[in-house]
Amino acid sequence: MDRQHRKSRSLLPSSPALAPVRRVLSRRWSRFSRRMASPLLAVSNVGSWVAVVLSVVSLVAVTLYIGYDHSPAGHSALVHILRICQAVFGINILFNLFFRFSATIRESRAIKWIVDTLLIISLVPVLTPHSFHSFIPFIESRWFLILVLTVYSIVDVSYAVMLMAGRRTNPSLLLSSSFLLFILIGSLLLMLPRCNTSPLSYVDALFLSTSAVCITGLTPVDVSVQFTPMGLFVLAMLIQIGGLGVMTFTCFFALFFTGNTSIFNQLMIKDMIYSRTFAALIPTLLYILGFTLVIEAIGAVAVYFSLPPDFPLHAPSERILFSAFHSMSAFCNAGFSSLHGGLSNPSLLHSSGSVYLVTAALVLAGGIGFPTLVNFKSILGEKLRRFWCRISHSRRRPHRRAHPFDVNTRIVLVTTMSIFALSSLAFLILEWNNSLAPFSLSDKIVQSIFNATVPRSSGFASVSPASFLPATLLITMILMWIGGASQSTAGGIKVNTLAASLLNLRSIITSRPQVTVFNRSISSASLRRASAVIAISIFAYAFYAVTLVILQPDLPVRDLLFEAASALFTVGSSLGITDSLSAPSRILLASAMFLGRVGILSLLAGVTGSRRNPPLRLTSDNIIIN
Repeated sequence: MDRQHRKSRSLLPSSPALAPVRRVLSRRWSRFSRRMASPLLAVSNVGSWVAVVLSVVSLVAVTLYIGYDHSPAGHSALVHILRICQAVFGINILFNLFFRFSATIRESRAIKWIVDTLLIISLVPVLTPHSFHSFIPFIESRWFLILVLTVYSIVDVSYAVMLMAGRRTNPSLLLSSSFLLFILIGSLLLMLPRCNTSPLSYVDALFLSTSAVCITGLTPVDVSVQFTPMGLFVLAMLIQIGGLGVMTFTCFFALFFTGNTSIFNQLMIKDMIYSRTFAALIPTLLYILGFTLVIEAIGAVAVYFSLPPDFPLHAPSERILFSAFHSMSAFCNAGFSSLHGGLSNPSLLHSSGSVYLVTAALVLAGGIGFPTLVNFKSILGEKLRRFWCRISHSRRRPHRRAHPFDVNTRIVLVTTMSIFALSSLAFLILEWNNSLAPFSLSDKIVQSIFNATVPRSSGFASVSPASFLPATLLITMILMWIGGASQSTAGGIKVNTLAASLLNLRSIITSRPQVTVFNRSISSASLRRASAVIAISIFAYAFYAVTLVILQPDLPVRDLLFEAASALFTVGSSLGITDSLSAPSRILLASAMFLGRVGILSLLAGVTGSRRNPPLRLTSDNIIIN
């Protein structure tokens, strides 16, 4: 309040003749601010929540404006709604600046100021004559207004989500509800007329939206034929949000744009993104987002230069869009392709094979897990600091850690590389004279590497899985069940879970009192959670497989079992029956993709809540297990 008082004094004239007037006005303003502090705060809170509601209305209006062809009356009505939202947002910003200047300065970050400033600038054409702003060409553009309102609304809604999280909402339920909200929004966006070349039913739109947000890749329609460039853009945004994680995406907006979060929020985000300290929240979020975008950009360039000369998309713009979409889909382990036939297109299948190696590398990079990437960042930062101290001859050098890679990173890398090597060799041996028979030796090796990588979550296919031998198909389903690393874009039970279970098995066989790896002991809580994840995955798969077989008695059982595993473990591979499934079967598989992405164990823990241990320690007893 004192800071605001000093500010109000500095705004008054400094002439000596007006000094008494200045003192009187300053005292009255200070007295008014003290008396009206509580009412002003209440009005500000009401205005903030009204702005949140209108942010949702604004996003809906922008969607309708862009996605439909309107009559003049409908077009005018949408513009009026956007103008009302713009006016309320502007009033809310000016009110907080004028009456709660100190609090606004304290609670807002630089980018929030930029967004607010852009919104005030968008009001200039409404409040001033044309001659005043005619030198700014874009200020009267409706697309400028739409862009400003969209960004402002996203920031406001993200901030509201973080406020809800600050009320001690269960993180698992918050994560699940966020995924569900994005799925429902995505299903409506995918149905927009400007997104489709032909009408799309809501069941198919819901299935596709779930598959995209849950980064699965199953689709009942040909994406390359069904969607326009706008539809592919919507699908790409859903995949990107699902790949980064809905809460990571939302936390970035809330922390980076507003900077106003509670300690509970920061604890939740810290655990979610594997940040070691509160001070590293913003750097870690920026690193995750930056690393994702950089790898996808590098992958897009590599895919572009890997395309053969006879590629069906001849125009450079079409090749660029395909490369960007394909790189993003591969890194996010989504498995969608904007090319007819996907990666099994003959022009790619009989090319140099470099596009398959690039895709496999992107899939592995996305499936390695964000905690491992954060560990890489810490190691690289430490090496750079030591290098800088060495060249600057500084006496204070960073402490060198004995084990720069933490246990989780080492387990992920060792397990991932072991599974990758064994599965590639097994595929090459089993399919040598079967699906790989038409290829040369070098192409057989490339296809073995590719087809041993993609079943772990990405869902791409160069050779149809329907042509695999039964043994290869069984190995593929095992790889689908394992998946990638924890907190990654991959699905499955995760390699961390598999490694913990195998280490526990080794300790039981060798009669070791502890489960150890890399001179570290694994906690009993991690082992219990690993056992629970494996048990739940088996029960869930049995339920979905049996139910799908009951719903589709007309389709082969083998294909249905494969489809259920692909959906539940968010892989996206199929034996070609997805478009033959009935509406109830598609809804069933959509629920399987949702549960596979958010985690059945986390969802159950969030629904049931925590239970305190009994006050007395109960007597232990043994169960006969043989």
